[in-house]
Amino acid sequence: MKVLIVRFSSIGDIVLTTPVVRTMKQQLEKVEIHYLTKKSFQVILKNNPNIDKLITIEKEIDEVIGDLKKEKYDLIIDLHKNLRTKRLKLKLRVPSHSFDKLNWEKWKLVKFKINSMPKVHIVDRYFGAVESLGIKNDGKPCDYFIPEEDEIDVEKEFGFTDFQTIAIGAQFKTKRMPKELLVKIITKINDPIILLGGEMDAIFALEIMDALPEKNIKSACGGFNLNQSASIVKQSNRLITNDTGMMHIASCFGVQISSVWGNTVPDLGMYPYYPNKKDKFSIHEVKGLNCRPCSKIGFQECPKKHFDCMMKQNVDEIVKG
Repeated sequence: MKVLIVRFSSIGDIVLTTPVVRTMKQQLEKVEIHYLTKKSFQVILKNNPNIDKLITIEKEIDEVIGDLKKEKYDLIIDLHKNLRTKRLKLKLRVPSHSFDKLNWEKWKLVKFKINSMPKVHIVDRYFGAVESLGIKNDGKPCDYFIPEEDEIDVEKEFGFTDFQTIAIGAQFKTKRMPKELLVKIITKINDPIILLGGEMDAIFALEIMDALPEKNIKSACGGFNLNQSASIVKQSNRLITNDTGMMHIASCFGVQISSVWGNTVPDLGMYPYYPNKKDKFSIHEVKGLNCRPCSKIGFQECPKKHFDCMMKQNVDEIVKG
């Protein structure tokens, strides 16, 4: 059987598909698994031994539709389920399975604060797409494979080995811990700290370091690729993180996670995936706000201007984990 799995973006969402990939490879006889994603996210899957062929697009499926037709797939597993994947399935004319995105339930929660979301993690919902194949969830974490050349010697690079990491980046500002909150958190942590983020977070990292000159803080923002940042997280005692992709990468390695939520909510099903180790993560959110969640993704500024979902976080609880 030749299967095409589809998930175009983004970091966390792709990581969360890896249990489906793994169990299909292990539980189906003579299965050949291809995976279609965006080129900008290929690093997440490039080293995954459960994927026989990785196919990427810059933006549109027409870039690869001719090559995909030649593959003569037996089945498509659609783990994105949007207009682009609908077009893909129409063009390939191959049997397909998908999962319940619960768009109606998400809309009610965001628009009217009516929570009818099932208490089911998105990974378990993904498994709905392969249930008819007899695939069973093995109860193991997600997968992230770091190539040897991207493994970081933290002691050599930063001068310490016993440390915590903080992921300060996120695509949307309303998902990020603000500087004021981060300073309060770091003030109460005795371990050395490495700040993680992309190149766009480098200046923010310097602002945090300048505000706490007495603390042993290093920045890995912009100086390391995603694999290398994953290697740093893997070696840390704990990750304090926004609702972002690094949170899901950390869960692949069994790292303790303190997950801090702003305008989004864990009820959407995207909290750290530790199916058999619920003690490995803690959720931190300001409950009782009638404006939250204001989006299932995020904004570049708080629609209400007060940003209470982050500014009213319990610092002691976050530090305690």
